[in-house]
Amino acid sequence: FDFAFRFSPVAFTVFGKDVFWYGIIITVGIILAVLYAFMRAKQSGIKPDHMYDYSIFTIIFGIIGARTYYVLSELDSYNSFMDAIAIWKGGLAIYGGVIGGICALIVTALVKKHKPLRILDCAAPATMIGQMIGRWGNYMNQEAFGAPTDLPWRMLSENTIVNGAVTAVHPCFLYESLWCLLGFVILHFFGKYRQRYAGQIFYLYMAWAENYTC
Repeated sequence: FDFAFRFSPVAFTVFGKDVFWYGIIITVGIILAVLYAFMRAKQSGIKPDHMYDYSIFTIIFGIIGARTYYVLSELDSYNSFMDAIAIWKGGLAIYGGVIGGICALIVTALVKKHKPLRILDCAAPATMIGQMIGRWGNYMNQEAFGAPTDLPWRMLSENTIVNGAVTAVHPCFLYESLWCLLGFVILHFFGKYRQRYAGQIFYLYMAWAENYTC
């Protein structure tokens, strides 16, 4: 579809510092995910005060995990510890974020003497929301694309370079975003009407996550 969009990855500048669309979109995804988790927790009889703790620790260690995973996968690109922690320059990996978030939820649940699987059931669909929205940050950066294609929904920009040439490619960010949207809908309604035991929604999330496009 011959739609042409021109934009900058920088949304605006504050005191000489660029604020990127990528960070804004990820923040929106986190906020919506937390709001959904609070709604699910209320339905499950989990007190809001506890959910505040879960949310804070999950976000903190999710970001740490996402950054750590990315740095380890691109270790040759970093020359110092300061470079490695410069998250404002970009570089997050969703797999590390999920691992960090899950670990934070489990440890916090054990400290609070809650059943970890019960908490993970609330967090799983919420995670889908964050991933679904967060992938659009890749679009703003013109990254996370796939192999060359002639399909009508292909994407093309100065960043879609394959074998040294600008090429029309598969929009993998879009595929994963739609996959997460479908996964969220399934998990939400399954949890509402079909769940039979604690951890079932979390296990379904893990199975769904194994089939991501990118």
